[in-house]
Amino acid sequence: MKATAKDLRFQSRELLNTVSRGEEVVITYRGKPCAKLVPYHKERKKIKKDELFGIWKEHEGIQNVEEYVKSLRKGRF
Repeated sequence: MKATAKDLRFQSRELLNTVSRGEEVVITYRGKPCAKLVPYHKERKKIKKDELFGIWKEHEGIQNVEEYVKSLRKGRF
């Protein structure tokens, strides 16, 4: 679907409803395409319980982060 910048300004709710139905909307300014409204999809990356991540990913000698953190906190709790 195509819409003008004026449509975006005055009919934004209708354009957002169109996008929420899965359509893409191309916004034109002075007859030339300048933007596109597309549906937003969250991408979720599943992390396995034993998978190392962040700074622990490249740390040698630590196989299980949970066990390591528990051993560090053992004296405090």
